[in-house]
Amino acid sequence: MDIAKIKIERQKWLEWKNIAPLRQMLESLPTIECEVELGDVVRIVADVDDEQREKIAQIAWAMRPWRKGPFEVLGTYIDSEWRSFVKYNLLKPHLDLEGKDVADIGCNNGYYMFRMLEQNPKSLIGFDPSPLFRTQFDFIDHFVKSQIHYELLGVEHLPYYGKKFDVIFCLGVLYHRSDPIATLKWLRQGLKDGGELFLDTFYIEGDEPVALCPGKTYSKISNVHFVPTIPALQNWSSKAGFGSMEILAKKPTTSFEQRKTEWILGESLKDFLDPDDPSKTIEGYEAPKRVYVRLRR
Repeated sequence: MDIAKIKIERQKWLEWKNIAPLRQMLESLPTIECEVELGDVVRIVADVDDEQREKIAQIAWAMRPWRKGPFEVLGTYIDSEWRSFVKYNLLKPHLDLEGKDVADIGCNNGYYMFRMLEQNPKSLIGFDPSPLFRTQFDFIDHFVKSQIHYELLGVEHLPYYGKKFDVIFCLGVLYHRSDPIATLKWLRQGLKDGGELFLDTFYIEGDEPVALCPGKTYSKISNVHFVPTIPALQNWSSKAGFGSMEILAKKPTTSFEQRKTEWILGESLKDFLDPDDPSKTIEGYEAPKRVYVRLRR
C-alpha cells in the first residue's frame, strides 16, 4: 500500500465544495497569542476585540456539526453533542503517555489529543478520514499551536504507516468496521512490542461469545455491523494476537454524555431510544452500553 500516494489523494478532499469555503475561512483567522486550558473544556483565552470575537464565532458555527468537545474559543462556547470529558476522565487514571509515541484512531476533531497534551507525549498523531473533522481540528489548533499531526487516514492504513506507537487509542470505532478481527489485527500491527491499545465499543449482555448483527440500523446508526458480548470481544482480541484483555469500565451511554445541542444538526441519543422503554433502542435492541478495555501487544 502506497501511503504517500494515498495522502496526496486525500489532501484533495479538503477541496470538496462543502469543505473548501471552510478552509478559506481558516485562512482568514487572525494570528493571536493565546493561553490554553486543558480541562474538561478545552479553553482558549486571549484578549480580542468584538470584531475578532464575532468573526471567530461565525467560523465555528459554520463548521457544525461538532460531535466531540466541548471547546471554548475566545468566548465562543462550542457545546458539542458529546461531553467527551466523560470518556476521557474515565480513561485518564490508566494513562501514562509522557515521552511516548501516541496515536488516536478515529480522532474526530482531536478533542482527546488536545487533552493528552497535558501528559507531554513524545508525539501525537491522529487518524481520521473526515475532511470536516480535520477542518475543525485545524480551527482549534490554529490557536493551540500544538505539534499534533493529523492524517486523513483510517485504521486500515495503520500497518503501512511506517511508524509504530507505544499507545494507540481506538474509541468508538470497532462497531463501525465490518471485520472487527481484521481491525484489531491492524491496531496490533501499529503497536511497538509491549505497546497498549485503549479501546471502547458497544457491547451486549451475555455470557456466551456471540455478537448482535443489527439490521438496517442500531440506535439509528446505519453502519453498526457487530455488537459483541464481552466474551466475544475477548475472543476477537485473542484471535487478533493480543494477550489478556483488561476491562477498565462498563457503562451505559447517558443523556448527560450525549445529547442534542444547537451545535449539531439532526438528532441525538434521546431520539435513538424507544420513548416508552429507554432501555431499548428505537429498533428494539439493548440500549447502547460501552465497555472500555486495555489490550497489550
